[in-house]
Amino acid sequence: MTVALRVPEELSARVPAEERGPGRDRASVRLLVSHGTEVAHHRFTELPSVLRAGDLLVVNTSPTLAAAVDGTLGHARVVVHVSTRGDDGRWAVELREPDGRGTTRPRAGGPAGSVVVLPGGVRLVYEEPLVAGGERLWWVRASGDLAAVLGRYGRAIRYAYTERDQPLAAYQTVFALPYADGAGSAEMPSAARPFTEAVVSRLVSRGVQFAPITLHTGVASAESHEPPYAERFEVPEASARLINAARAAGQNVIAVGTTAVRAVESAVGVDGVVRAARGWTELVVTPERGVRVVDGLLTGLHEPEASHLLMLEAVAGRAAVDRAYEAALRGRYLWHEFGDVHLILPEERPHATHCNGNCA
Repeated sequence: MTVALRVPEELSARVPAEERGPGRDRASVRLLVSHGTEVAHHRFTELPSVLRAGDLLVVNTSPTLAAAVDGTLGHARVVVHVSTRGDDGRWAVELREPDGRGTTRPRAGGPAGSVVVLPGGVRLVYEEPLVAGGERLWWVRASGDLAAVLGRYGRAIRYAYTERDQPLAAYQTVFALPYADGAGSAEMPSAARPFTEAVVSRLVSRGVQFAPITLHTGVASAESHEPPYAERFEVPEASARLINAARAAGQNVIAVGTTAVRAVESAVGVDGVVRAARGWTELVVTPERGVRVVDGLLTGLHEPEASHLLMLEAVAGRAAVDRAYEAALRGRYLWHEFGDVHLILPEERPHATHCNGNCA
């Protein structure tokens, strides 16, 4: 990504679109559309006219959890960001400290044996870093029901570029489903946030199809840009069939969010066929690895140094991503989870010329 790109602070979306003026809703954001290095400017409500009948949108059904909760470490006030639950019952968490402005700043976790006390008396005992040698995320063991603590005392994770806490509903997408085991995402699968029931209805009428998948995202603090950690995912059999059928018919398979890319690309075999899959994925999609399934991507605008821009380059190529971000900055698009969105589509192919034997 071009290092000269710098996102001015005023381009951070500080509140949801529906709070930025009368008569606005989630779909009241801008849509930057890339066809290769060609860019066009739209409103998100124009998405049905941008896509083609038969195009397939892969959407993440993971709900957003109230994953931030206050606690104490000794005499210090801390904020715990709960990332994910392991198969062994432990939780991966990030420890942060209040910054005096209603948000938080990074803080190293540990050492092993440290105890954080949460509301209701539940204790988190630090055991080991999530990644060997890491300091940010640690595995902890809870003395009680941490999911219940989050449900009662938790709030959505937010960062310093936002203006204030929002209700958890502001972080749910129209595709979010409840999971019986209480599973969900630490941070919102935000690319899907602009969709409303009205937009979905118009897309269906247009002939656009939807393939639901699940990937429960962990924390991805804005201050850190390390590759993503392992995350739990599922690609159902019905969605695998839809994806394979769309590809066979020459239709675009468009992932709604980098989470959908990671899930689908984790379910494709060496033969290029997507199969039902579930479990944990450690896949990191890079330009070197490339993509085998998705043709396009709908995503938010991320800081130029963010690791998932490598995924965008894998889908579109570096020149296309650089061109799009330059256009977004010139056009004063808004960044982050409450901001505008970017649709990457395959480069337009010129229409065939019918010469009837008279071409020179």
